Amino acid sequence: MDGKKEQFYMPPPKLDKWESIRLFLYNSETGQVLGRTGSSWAKILLFYVIFYIVLACFFGGMLAVFYQTLDTTQPKWQLERSLIGNNPGLGFRPMPPASNVESTLIWYKAKDEGNYRHWARALDNFLQAYNKTGIGAANQENRVHCDYGKPAPPGKVCDVMIGEWNPCTKSNFYNYQNSAPCIFLKLNKIFGWIPAYYNDTSKLPQDMPNDLKNHIASMKQQNRDTVWVSCEGENPADVENIGPIQYIPRRGFPGFYFPFQNTPGYLSPLVAVFFEKPKFGVLINIECKAWAHNIIHDRVERRGSVHFELMLD
Repeated sequence: MDGKKEQFYMPPPKLDKWESIRLFLYNSETGQVLGRTGSSWAKILLFYVIFYIVLACFFGGMLAVFYQTLDTTQPKWQLERSLIGNNPGLGFRPMPPASNVESTLIWYKAKDEGNYRHWARALDNFLQAYNKTGIGAANQENRVHCDYGKPAPPGKVCDVMIGEWNPCTKSNFYNYQNSAPCIFLKLNKIFGWIPAYYNDTSKLPQDMPNDLKNHIASMKQQNRDTVWVSCEGENPADVENIGPIQYIPRRGFPGFYFPFQNTPGYLSPLVAVFFEKPKFGVLINIECKAWAHNIIHDRVERRGSVHFELMLD
């Protein structure tokens, strides 16, 4: 031995688990929180504040540039360049209850008030925008009365006067209580779409119903600028059971409602199909079509036509 005392390493006392956790959360001797001092946390906080401010400014700038490419009054992609294309679909109202979304059956008992009023209320809801009160009063000043040869002036739109469509009126429950219901048809709106009318009787398609051909031939030339409508039974039995039909106020959608250009107050034109005497207790398959040179009928894709069933008990 050289006279020096031998030194031994003494490890620090072991801390139990909870004491270690407590010291990690807050160490009163060093002032550390979660293992870092206050100055370290301040630097981290400052970094993330600056980072997210820069990120938010970048996102806002990109969003501002994006909105500069948009027009709030019209879609960027129109007609054949758009997702919906340039072939309008045809829809019908009233629709069956939302609980049976796949159904196209209008089935009711004319002698059951609660039953037929369900369908009348569905039409009331659909036609709210066409009334002169409530939501229908919005932009009412933009709507004017139109006629063939008398389109709406710039900035105005043509009104749809459903209150005069007897017997297919709200006060008459759309004639559902008389076992002779009215079903409303509408074309889907396509921005900028202009119909190519069947106004030349020598160029009518072969598959157009004969009664519609005769109707077109009976109209004045200026009144032929119309997207015509036909409804008929799909099968021979349906043709026999459907009974006579009226189209109110006319047999199609007049040309002065086109094109749709998102003008405030615009209302899609409607046709009320009045089934005067459909046969009771029989399911009637009905197909309605809209007719124009640039409307293609595709039952599978539901373009240019619509199918529904009618059954009265």
